Amino acid sequence: MWYCVRTICVVLLGLVLYTTAEAQQLSIGYVDMKQVLDRAPQVVAGRAKLDHEFRARNEAIEMDEMRGDSMEQRLQQADMAADNRLQMERELRDIRRNVSRRKEDLRDELSFRRTEEVQRLEEQINVAVQEIAQRNGYDLIVSSPVIYASPNLDITELILEQLEVEFAADQAELGIR
Repeated sequence: MWYCVRTICVVLLGLVLYTTAEAQQLSIGYVDMKQVLDRAPQVVAGRAKLDHEFRARNEAIEMDEMRGDSMEQRLQQADMAADNRLQMERELRDIRRNVSRRKEDLRDELSFRRTEEVQRLEEQINVAVQEIAQRNGYDLIVSSPVIYASPNLDITELILEQLEVEFAADQAELGIR
C-alpha cells in the first residue's frame, strides 16, 4: 500500500515539474478588442458609411425638433387666439410624438446596422489575430474582457497594424477595379 502511494506521489510530482517547465515556454498574447473595434480602419470606415447612410434621416428629425421648439416659443407668448393656441398645441404634441418615435426607430436601426458591420468584420479581425499569432510564435491569444493582462502581453497594436495593412490593400484593390 505504502509503495503505491509513494509511486503516485512521484508520478504527480513529475507531472507538476513537467507542466511547470512547459508553461514557462508558453507564449501568450492579449488583444484589447475594445481598442480594435474603436481604432481599426475597417471599423472607422464602417462608422463613416453608417453616418452618411443615416445623416439625412437624422437631419430631418433635427429640423422637426427645431420646428417644435419654435412652436413652443410661440405658444409661450400670450398673443394668440384660444382656437389657434389649441390647434398649435395639438400640432406641437403630434410633432413631439412623431419625433420621439422616429428617433427611437433610427436608434434601433442604427444599432442593428452597427452590430451587422461589426459581425461582418469579426472574421477579418480573427484572421488578423491568427496571422499575428502564427507569425510571432504565440501559443495562446486571449481577448478582452479579462480580469488582468500585463501590458507586456498586449499585442493590440500589432493587430491594428495588420488591419491597417489589410485595409490599405483592400482600398488599393478597389481603386484598381
